[in-house]
Amino acid sequence: MGERTTTEPAGVDVLLSGLLFADLAFAGLDAPPAPGTEVWTKQFSVAPGGIANFAVTLARFGLRASLAAAFGADTFGSYCWHVLSEVEGVDLARSRRIAGWPTPVTVSLAYGGDRALITHGQPPPVSGDDLIGDQPPGRAAIVHIGPEPAGWVRRAHAAGALVFADVGWDPARRWAGAVLDRLAYCHAFTPNAAEAMAYTRTDTPRAALARLAELVPLAVVTCGAAGALAVDGTTGEHAAVPGLVVDAVDPTGAGDIFAASLVVATLGGWPLAERLRFANLAAALSVRQPGGAAATPGWAGVAAWWWATRRAAAPELLRDYAFLDRVIPAEHGDAAPGSPRPGRIEHP
Repeated sequence: MGERTTTEPAGVDVLLSGLLFADLAFAGLDAPPAPGTEVWTKQFSVAPGGIANFAVTLARFGLRASLAAAFGADTFGSYCWHVLSEVEGVDLARSRRIAGWPTPVTVSLAYGGDRALITHGQPPPVSGDDLIGDQPPGRAAIVHIGPEPAGWVRRAHAAGALVFADVGWDPARRWAGAVLDRLAYCHAFTPNAAEAMAYTRTDTPRAALARLAELVPLAVVTCGAAGALAVDGTTGEHAAVPGLVVDAVDPTGAGDIFAASLVVATLGGWPLAERLRFANLAAALSVRQPGGAAATPGWAGVAAWWWATRRAAAPELLRDYAFLDRVIPAEHGDAAPGSPRPGRIEHP
């Protein structure tokens, strides 16, 4: 079922599978719309979303990402396919266009420091196992875990890939503990604080982190603007880093961008605190623009921020982020404010 239209490259750094959306993000709202009224927004973006937020982030940080996802054979599906394959350079050899199945669509309305989501979609007619096949490649893998097991995750783990798991919003708000059983083959789990406490039946992010650290080698709990907490059982490291103060426009996709950036830093072999700071930074820079994938900064955005931070000589930031001098690729080392915006996604 469905159509494959790309050729798989010789090597892949990260394999991803999950639900893809077309994201329409409206930002700059003073208040949510009321019945019988029309509200004009100051900012807008349209881009692939959901699992695509991870794929675009990885690609912009220079990793070879292979995405296994269902795309509808409709206008939104065609647009998302074009952006990912032609603009962002994501491999879609394991993805399929499905005739007669509509690409899920999410509308994000950002106001009051947060956002509300409206989503339309149907369960995809193919699973991750259907799309990926027998032997997934890659140094790492990213999966949205749910109640149903995914055989490809077990195979990726057996092949030596580090599996990073994320979890989505539970519309039924049951937060079934069985979901955590899917972590058996995972290296890392990166829920936000509300999700972590709900699934572990705990009352604080730290208590949730302690419980999750019993289930995966790398447990991370994100706390939005307050930062992130983590335990790495493979190194014995514990870390808690604060958030960054930015002019937030839209938090859509920030958690996905955090998790993907953590994969980048983990594959780089960085210390845990540096991994968290890097992921925090990427997520914080993304909320300054509307949308998720459309706003992920990549190396260009990180380098521009670091250039401006060094010019401002903020002592704490200069100390905490000094590692960026070591990790930013040479071609981005002299990025300055006023250079082209990091986003490459083209709007129709």
